[in-house]
Amino acid sequence: MAIQSRKIGIIGGGISGIAAAKQLAKYEPVVFEATSSIGGVWKHCSYRSTKLQTPRCDYEFSDFPWTQRDNITFPSYKEILDYLHSYATFFDVLKFVKFTSKVVELRFLGDGQVSGEYGSLLPGRPVWEVGVQTPQSENIEWFSFEFLVICTGKYGDIPVVPKFPQNKGPEIFQGKVLHTIDYCKLNQEESTQLLKDKKVVILGYKKSAIDLAVECAEANQGPEGQACTMVVRTLHWTVPHYSVWGLPFYMFYSTRASQFLHERPNQGFLRTLLCHILSPIRKAMSKTIESYLTWKLPFEKYGLKPEHPFEEDYASCQMAILPENFFPELEKEKITIKRASKCSFYEQGVELNDGTKLEADVVVLATGFDGKQKLKAIMPDPFRSLLEFPSGMMPLYRGTINPMIPNMAFVGYIESVSNLHTAEIRCNWLSRLVDEEFKLPSMQKMVDQITQELEIMRRTTRFYKRSCISTFSINHSDEICEEMGWRSWRKNNWLAEIFSPYSSQDYEEQK
Repeated sequence: MAIQSRKIGIIGGGISGIAAAKQLAKYEPVVFEATSSIGGVWKHCSYRSTKLQTPRCDYEFSDFPWTQRDNITFPSYKEILDYLHSYATFFDVLKFVKFTSKVVELRFLGDGQVSGEYGSLLPGRPVWEVGVQTPQSENIEWFSFEFLVICTGKYGDIPVVPKFPQNKGPEIFQGKVLHTIDYCKLNQEESTQLLKDKKVVILGYKKSAIDLAVECAEANQGPEGQACTMVVRTLHWTVPHYSVWGLPFYMFYSTRASQFLHERPNQGFLRTLLCHILSPIRKAMSKTIESYLTWKLPFEKYGLKPEHPFEEDYASCQMAILPENFFPELEKEKITIKRASKCSFYEQGVELNDGTKLEADVVVLATGFDGKQKLKAIMPDPFRSLLEFPSGMMPLYRGTINPMIPNMAFVGYIESVSNLHTAEIRCNWLSRLVDEEFKLPSMQKMVDQITQELEIMRRTTRFYKRSCISTFSINHSDEICEEMGWRSWRKNNWLAEIFSPYSSQDYEEQK
């Protein structure tokens, strides 16, 4: 079969993939989506109780506001999928999507030589070949492109499964073991049947683990109901709502004034000195939030108060909104907590490193996903080794371009507290780069910029490998705007500019 050739290919039909397709629509890109629907993790990694962690007005495209954007409730995953589908339909991007088309291999057609300049994104000849498999055929169908945009994301598809001692893994357990990705595939009846009147152990304590524990507790309210046990290795700060001692949460981290206290790339000696002088204020802000949370929530009673500062969770995009009835279910002992640095299986359940044995019928691994492995599975050498070179983190200029991998962009891998906004503005930047409205700096300058950002993450949080820009997100958007020739200060007056939070609506193209 002949290879089909187009200018731009996009891999992934989630938020980032659809945003990229909209911005690059004039090139009629081909979007490869492995499943039968768009939505990414919102479609395939959501529980029935999954909701957005912010009001809808903080999670919208700049040119497509929610119809009820003043509704302060957090939308469900179904509402988000409806919103994304409406966006894709309104801008007519679904016509670019090839559904049930799983990318299984990439082949590089260039010479692989790296110079000091990145080069044109559309050189007039194919640079990448994409191998695609569909349910209709066992054969691989090949497409060629001048430029590829990878939007497969960090979550879903490939679960992280902990390594257990030999002969102490899931294989010896007589009950059922599954990962949250498997739980997400169950309908309401199946998930209730799995959990009801069962002894359930959940390994993990991030948002997916907490939501699952609440669903488990709700399924076990009857007289035969069993407690759900969470095995927690690393504690993280959780919040009940976006208010701290009566003040809106955005005042602490999401304005220019608050982010002025934090390091940012390219800040110079005086700015660095000022950050050092102001560091006690920054620490006091984190302590203020911690004091409120320990007053508001019974962290200490249940041994759930983290030892690290709140700022480190915020700086690594790990702050989670608690379900309202999490602590009430703890109070009713429908959820119990066990701390353990390691655990293993035995025939009847899970054994903790202190020798405690937890009997179980079902064990759920809420242990996350390996997004980088998804990339490594399709990326050819030598580029596979450059995905995390040299720091173990993805080196992406403007969160998008790896200077060492030609004619390829990545969207959705460097996180912020508003991933939809950062995906959209990066895709906007990318479309103008493809149009050659501006040029990339030299490879060395891009590497220097990336290095600065990675070092800031490293100094800000012990969880730096999550690659999150939340403490300098406004500066990140500023630099993208300046490179596109836009005004970086987007508000109507200086008071709003300094003290109001930024949202996607501030980045409408006409501003």
